[in-house]
Amino acid sequence: MTRYSAFAIVREALRGNAGWPRALPDAAPRQRYRVIVVGAGGHGLATAYYLARNHGIADVAVLEKGWLGGGNTGRNTTIIRSNYLRDPSAAVYEKSRSLYETLSQEINFNVMFSPRGVLMLAQTHHEARAFQRTARANALQGIKTEYVAPFRAQELCPILNVRGPRYPVLGGLWQPRGGTARHDAVAWGYARACAAMGVDIVQNCAVTGIRRAGGKVVGVDTAKGPIDCDKLCIVVAGHSGQLAEMAGFRLPVESVALQALVSEPVKPLMDIVVMANTVHGYLSQSDKGEMVIGGGADGFNNFTQRGSFHHIEETVRALCETFPVISRLKMLRQWGGVVDMTGDRSPIISKTPVEGVFINCGWGTGGFKAIPGSGWATAEMVANGAPGHLAGPFGLDRFREGRMIDESVAAAVAH
Repeated sequence: MTRYSAFAIVREALRGNAGWPRALPDAAPRQRYRVIVVGAGGHGLATAYYLARNHGIADVAVLEKGWLGGGNTGRNTTIIRSNYLRDPSAAVYEKSRSLYETLSQEINFNVMFSPRGVLMLAQTHHEARAFQRTARANALQGIKTEYVAPFRAQELCPILNVRGPRYPVLGGLWQPRGGTARHDAVAWGYARACAAMGVDIVQNCAVTGIRRAGGKVVGVDTAKGPIDCDKLCIVVAGHSGQLAEMAGFRLPVESVALQALVSEPVKPLMDIVVMANTVHGYLSQSDKGEMVIGGGADGFNNFTQRGSFHHIEETVRALCETFPVISRLKMLRQWGGVVDMTGDRSPIISKTPVEGVFINCGWGTGGFKAIPGSGWATAEMVANGAPGHLAGPFGLDRFREGRMIDESVAAAVAH
């Protein structure tokens, strides 16, 4: 596969750009693989990549019912941060954030990682105390964050109204090395790197059944015929419960839509990411000038990928108080992504009751930021047959044992 470089750009410019090969081959499935990964979103592709890179397992097929990155990977607001309270959460998200730092160079594809910084606003006294606690926990975890005063928050984001009538800004949790990346570039970069190592990425290949023999997985039935395998990894955010049912077990997850929208493009207004958890909205500006706006998940179970008017009103009304300058902007487009939520709002990276079947799900509203770390941890688990130190705390058995990793309470919001 052609390596991208400044020299290659010059060479192809002189040749009329006639020598660029396809970025990704159109693979057809073989009859058997050592590992099948279901889901060609960011987490599934990262799992396949680290299986090949870290563990030398390239006999892998990634099966996608639609097109590459067409699910939640292309339907999010691209925020990357690791300032979580609980140690297991902080470990996997910081691993992910650190991998994002050098990902473009490693996979030879510009994922446009921008460590612009993430500021989480404290707009109630309870939230201020919680963020101060988190800052101290992050210091113990080796994660660089700090609790900042309102005047510092104003310096970081001049369009911020720190004296709002209902929710004034009392401070904020600042992570200077958090930021954003380009979601479709992450998917295509991992896919291209996987293909270069011999992994087959099969699009438009929905899994319709999972075959077992003697309590062990032996293969899957797909829209392109049956495929045998030794191990199966399910990484299908939003539809994990359906695949688990095919395999013969149940998951403690529920699926809901998470909505977002972007405004018309405007001149640069802000160069950081701001999250306002009390009013449940977050804001950043894209490289095209659009204001990227997100809020909370729907309050009812659904599988829609469309937005709704009540969500626009709820999210934008709250953000206009905190960012008055955006009040006259027009909405350009709106969308939704289907996420699966666990009771403690932490993911599941685990073996399952079916031998040879592994699951990665339950990332809720925090999936994009976790892609590299999630793939790293899941690949280690699939390769070794047991979870390592990153995935260990996120096993299915924690729900039976009451060993929750409750980030919804820790962060006061499911992000």
